Amino acid sequence: MDGFVVPNNSASLAFDNIDLSYGRWDNQQLYRIKDFALLGEQYADTTESSLVCLATQTSVERLNSLPQVAANWQGKMSVALFAAGPEEFVVLQYFVTYMRLCFANIRENATFHLLTPRDFDKLPRMSALPPNMKGKFDCQYPDRTLKALLKFRSLKTLQWRQRNTYPQNHMRNLARKGCQTKYVFLTDIDIVPSTNSVPQLNHFFRTANCTKSCAYVIPTFEIDVRATFPRSKTALVRLIRKGLARPFHEKVFIYNQYATNFSKWLSPNTNETEVSVSHIVTNFEFLYEPFYISVDNAPAHDERFLGYGFTRNSQVYEMHIAGYQFYVLTPVFTGHWGLQRKQARPAWREQQNNANRRKFDVFKSEIFVRYKNDPRLLLKAKKNQILVK
Repeated sequence: MDGFVVPNNSASLAFDNIDLSYGRWDNQQLYRIKDFALLGEQYADTTESSLVCLATQTSVERLNSLPQVAANWQGKMSVALFAAGPEEFVVLQYFVTYMRLCFANIRENATFHLLTPRDFDKLPRMSALPPNMKGKFDCQYPDRTLKALLKFRSLKTLQWRQRNTYPQNHMRNLARKGCQTKYVFLTDIDIVPSTNSVPQLNHFFRTANCTKSCAYVIPTFEIDVRATFPRSKTALVRLIRKGLARPFHEKVFIYNQYATNFSKWLSPNTNETEVSVSHIVTNFEFLYEPFYISVDNAPAHDERFLGYGFTRNSQVYEMHIAGYQFYVLTPVFTGHWGLQRKQARPAWREQQNNANRRKFDVFKSEIFVRYKNDPRLLLKAKKNQILVK
């Protein structure tokens, strides 16, 4: 559809029947949660063709990534949305309506859940968009459309966002539990799956036979904005050789993905159509945080971690301590736009990271007790054995 204009009739907007004054609380009573606030038209379909659901989460300003994700992921999606206040909720209403009218796969397969802060009602209200927004909802330009909508947030709302942390792990848990399939592929909103992933993964998981707790890693790569998103592993390898793609976080924080062993994954693979296990992760690194698929009985993301730092890797570390085995799949992959560079972190982000680091020490002690598995004791035992010899 081209040149679409959002109707002014509020009854036609997404979430028009949602009352945000109530909802279930998170465990700390910091956020209200609305599960299944808006269902995809085909989301309730439980056919055998839908073994994997993509679970993702986002704040309002990053939601423009969903159309590209949905273009490549032709299957079920569970999307957790965060609205800081009434203004952001109105932006979500209009932009989700826009996406559902413009993109069939979002309308049919994406189900949305909402999370709002406890002081949601204390922030400014915006009942509807000004008339000059008419004609600015072009289906060809989701980035431009969202940018125009975000301009209507007040300074007070923006200041609240700067002062308060984004509840990443709350959002991940909400998206995960919104999936109604056996397997869940948990990502962030700006992680784009490779094309044809859904049929390839469905075929693989029909015969997957895991005898213990398993997680299937999907390798992630940074892609230069000057390039076209690669439609195959072969095309991705060509971009890497040209310097237009590289492993995710390779330059900014190598431990983030290092254990995936990209060199092994990039070795020649003749089969581009069927998913298989490339190799097993044997060199698990502390702070490893791959994007993976698993049966949704994996440990939840600990909601004590707010903002940035130790949010995803704490959950993956608990999986490691619990005895999960990580298998790297090929030829499927995911991409993240932009070759990232090291740069100084803003003070607020470093503060959040330091606060979460202190929480992690407590978290780590708890999971060692929970699983009766303390790597420090194993290391000490090995050292003693060496001394005896």
